[in-house]
Amino acid sequence: MAHARRASVRVPVICIGNFTVGGAGKTPTALALAQAAKAKGLTPGFLSRGYGGSLDVTTIVDPAHHHATAVGDEPLLLAREALTVIARRRAEGAERLVREGANLIIMDDGFQSAHLAIDYALVVIDAGRGIGNGYLVPAGPVRAPLRTQLLYASGILKVGEGIAADRVVRLAARAGKPFFTASVKVRGQEDLRGQNVLAFAGIADPSKFFRTVEALGANIAVTRTFGDHEHPGEDEVSDMLDIASREGLEIVTTSKDYVRLIGHHGRVDELLRRCRVIEIDMVFEDPQAPGLIIDRAIAAARERRLGEGSSIKTG
Repeated sequence: MAHARRASVRVPVICIGNFTVGGAGKTPTALALAQAAKAKGLTPGFLSRGYGGSLDVTTIVDPAHHHATAVGDEPLLLAREALTVIARRRAEGAERLVREGANLIIMDDGFQSAHLAIDYALVVIDAGRGIGNGYLVPAGPVRAPLRTQLLYASGILKVGEGIAADRVVRLAARAGKPFFTASVKVRGQEDLRGQNVLAFAGIADPSKFFRTVEALGANIAVTRTFGDHEHPGEDEVSDMLDIASREGLEIVTTSKDYVRLIGHHGRVDELLRRCRVIEIDMVFEDPQAPGLIIDRAIAAARERRLGEGSSIKTG
């Protein structure tokens, strides 16, 4: 982060990152910013490494053609909202997005990679989990020394309720970093009151999903958890279907888990038909915050490119 030579592209770059390994809400945050960008008349494009996918060439993600095994689950969700490119070489992926017409790049993860010049780095932290025990990987979940990471953060987004992130927020405030708050909201009018369900999730924090299902009024009779980005095997799929049929349970899961199932064989098609997907959105407490973040990224990009003797492409 301190010494890498970062490639520069001629459009603003926003990076959605986190201090720790595991999920903190980066993907729904990226989606929220893309929606705000489109409301401003911009053409956002998502840049992802395609974690969990097998393709190692720079690729435009097509949800109608690609499966999660090829491009990863998160890029499939992003591609529903805007142009999405996966690339092992982030600079190459960014240039591809620009050629395809994007005038704002939103990176899903990559804060610590230091391969691309970033104009606004929004670091997402879960209010209930914080930074865990505070130790670096592998002793803990922190990706790099916290004070070092704070040097390169443009702003902090605290998601959800709890006090686990407060120490980090205070450190960020003392470092002069803007602070935003947001919460995850279920999309639409989902109502599971009184229903007995089997809930399964293969995300970084399945318990968060299970709490969401319970908040919708469901009685979770059975849970099944898988590793982050992990696809359930054929035996596990059959087990869930058989239990749900035997006990009269509705099956609920996350959007990530749903797209991860598409394209597999065996009884997966049956599971897909029976799944009820709980879609969520990231909602900023201040509805003006996403637009403010985008404006600051555009201003920072203009300064960056003026220093390089180039112009910014925003239209």
